[in-house]
Amino acid sequence: MSGVAPSTARRERTRQRLLDAAAEVFAEVGLDAASVEAVCERAGFTRGAFYSNFSSKDELFLELAQQVSDEKLSIVTARVRELESTADGPLSAVDLVGRLLDVEHDTRSSVLLLSEIRNHALRDATLAASYTAWEDAMVARVTVLIHDVGRASGLPFKLPPEDMARMFLATWETAAQRAAMDGLDDEELARATNRRMQLLAEVLVA
Repeated sequence: MSGVAPSTARRERTRQRLLDAAAEVFAEVGLDAASVEAVCERAGFTRGAFYSNFSSKDELFLELAQQVSDEKLSIVTARVRELESTADGPLSAVDLVGRLLDVEHDTRSSVLLLSEIRNHALRDATLAASYTAWEDAMVARVTVLIHDVGRASGLPFKLPPEDMARMFLATWETAAQRAAMDGLDDEELARATNRRMQLLAEVLVA
């Protein structure tokens, strides 16, 4: 018999409903005030259902952050594959960033979520280990993307792809946080972050 077992599919639906509810509650009250009870009530589940899927609120919100990042990287990856198949000559750094980055997918809420999780990780060794492992995985994925972009576009880079990946991720985080602090809406935040990434690309592309 092929396909996903009913119990597995049901568990995945439960996890996703909890993640969706957590995103809604976080957007309304922030991470500290987003209690397990509030998330369960929003999702329509009991605490038992919550703890059969997540060991803690921190684990839930770290997975939510991973999901947000995975969605963004999936879009960028698709654009890299498109670039590989259609590139007909070298692109400028600005053109490259414009074609590949998807900062319009970023929102103020997602920026705040990642910032608050990182701040919690600074005070919690267990969460810190999970957060740094996720961050290292992000760097590895972006490193592959940068390598593939260089091969497809013909642009020479001034630094190794891994170093560039770390710089791009750090720059994105700093620019997005500043845009959120400045009270920019999602569209303005996207433009401000994209501009900072374009400037970095101009510096790193020979």
